[in-house]
Amino acid sequence: MAIDAWMLSQGGAALRLYRWQRPCLSLGRHQRRLRAGWLELAAAGRIELVRRPTGGTAVLHGGDLTYALVWPDPPANRVQAYGQVCHWLQQCFAQLGAPLHAGREPAGLAGASCFATSTAADLVHGDGGKRIGSAQLWRRGVLLQHGSIQLNPDRQLWQELFGAAAPRLPALRCSEGELEQLLLAQAERMLPLAPMRQKPLGADELAMIAGQLQAYRVLDGDGKSAADTSPEANMPRTTWGRARPRG
Repeated sequence: MAIDAWMLSQGGAALRLYRWQRPCLSLGRHQRRLRAGWLELAAAGRIELVRRPTGGTAVLHGGDLTYALVWPDPPANRVQAYGQVCHWLQQCFAQLGAPLHAGREPAGLAGASCFATSTAADLVHGDGGKRIGSAQLWRRGVLLQHGSIQLNPDRQLWQELFGAAAPRLPALRCSEGELEQLLLAQAERMLPLAPMRQKPLGADELAMIAGQLQAYRVLDGDGKSAADTSPEANMPRTTWGRARPRG
């Protein structure tokens, strides 16, 4: 999360795809109420807890693919920005024979789980199964949009965290690696990130990001860290360019 916030602070266009090495619960920027069970699971080492720079409510990571897009010149209308970014994702899933459409529920923080509702920021299948939840952060006219693409959620852990079943999702006709390549190829055509290239972060950049880790840790009632909340990302998957979503 500190990496994604740092990308936003740079002001240039960027797209990052990453997976999680272990189960992690990310909380939205304004989500202050933590369930006691979440801290208990973190203390037991079953999940990690992290604060996102973007809004929305809790997302269970581990069985998903996460994206972070920085867009320097988005439409001023946030719903329109969601629509243009999400169109890239819709095109990918349409190619896989698993079409998605935007949710229609009103936005709000009523539920503890991001996947408990489907707003215009989200993408769902025809039967209502929510595949992708997204959230935004705007800074001086630059947009950071986060999204979780659920692939194989841990159904038992989901039930324990949220007291509800994980979404039932149709199987995809590709591997996770193939999906990632399809997303990158579609991003190059539709966003586009030109020139599309992978760029690992350097030692100086990583040192600056490390200094911001504490801002994204979740603390317990005693002010102590509830868990080590620094997810290890695959750095070479970061891509850079001048992004301006179309469609």
